[in-house]
Formats: sequence, C-alpha cells, structure tokens
Amino acid sequence: MGETGIFKTGQHVWQRANIMAAANYLREQLNHAPGDARVKSLYEGLLEVLDPSRRTVRVRRELAALTTASVPLKTERRRHDRRSGQRRVASLGLPGGVERRAVVDRRSGKDRRRR
Repeated sequence: MGETGIFKTGQHVWQRANIMAAANYLREQLNHAPGDARVKSLYEGLLEVLDPSRRTVRVRRELAALTTASVPLKTERRRHDRRSGQRRVASLGLPGGVERRAVVDRRSGKDRRRR
C-alpha cells in the first residue's frame, strides 16, 4: 500500500496519481461547461475516492436534508381556528331536564360508601 498511519487510503502511489490526473482533467472540463452534472458528479466521485471523509460528509448532509424535508412543519394556528371563550362567558343557567341521581345516591356525610 502507498501510505501508512493516519493518511492510509488503501491506494498505491501510481493509483493515486492517476486518480489525481483524471480529477484535474474533469476540473478543466467543468471550467468549460459548468452546468454539466455528469462531469461534476464524476469529479466529486474521484475526490471522494482520494479523500473518503468527503463522502462521509456528503452522505450525512444528504441524510440531514432528507430528514428535514420529511418532517412535517407545524402549521401556524390562527386565532379564529381556536375555540373562542364566548361559550364560557354566556351564563346558560342550570341544565334542564330530570335529575338522573336519586337523593340516596348523592354524596353526603362522612361515609360516602354504600353498605
């Protein structure tokens, strides 16, 4: 292998030199046609071969973009969408109708449990 230690890339010197030459050629092509997506992706791919940490950063950036795109945004609630407090302001009085509980069922006294 070419390098040792922290800079170990798993490539021989001649492989790295050829990749660098191809990346330089693609950079020249990008200068002539900056809108060419294919040349740009090939150039970026070669740079990722030379420096694997570039790929890691790119993948994390893409995942972060996908995550933020997939999370639904909270819709802003407007004042008229919320319940208004008017139903609490109006005093409607006691509810009409028949009382459902008998006098015996009402809670009163110390011992509220039935025996």
